[in-house]
Amino acid sequence: FSPDDPITREQMAAILYRYAQFKSYDTTASTSLSVYSDSSQISSYATTAMQWANAEGLITGDTATTINPSGNTTRAEVATILMRFVENIA
Repeated sequence: FSPDDPITREQMAAILYRYAQFKSYDTTASTSLSVYSDSSQISSYATTAMQWANAEGLITGDTATTINPSGNTTRAEVATILMRFVENIA
């Protein structure tokens, strides 16, 4: 447990995915992440969450070919992801 550590993109997806499940929101959306060259770097615990977050448009690629799952989220990315979550999921 490291409360002062930065949060990665895959951790952000996992948190929101589990919260959506807890609130009984629809979490059935899924998409293949094979279009991203670094999709194999997604941790096993976060794969389903990343597929859901990408399908819902919450987390998109850093570039056209990478999703950067272990990259830290910036404040701007967190704000955008949370705004999309509130507007489209919650």
